[in-house]
Amino acid sequence: MPDRAILFLFSVVVEIASLAAAGWLLVSGQAGSVDGLFLLLTCLLVALAFGLYLAFMIRRAMEPALAPKAVPAKASAPAPAAQG
Repeated sequence: MPDRAILFLFSVVVEIASLAAAGWLLVSGQAGSVDGLFLLLTCLLVALAFGLYLAFMIRRAMEPALAPKAVPAKASAPAPAAQG
């Protein structure tokens, strides 16, 4: 499996896990304390970072592959004949 595919899958897993942890903190009421609030903000920050990376990867993959155009070599003019 290519490296980019592994990075993409890892990013998706981390994104889902951090959003699930943030949701769990809200549902269980642990986000009401100062420690829970900081943990919630950390989870959301990690989700944001990996989400931006995923958006960059997807946007880059959807760009058309721009192949470099071959520039034809210019025909060189014949050298002037030497007068002797």
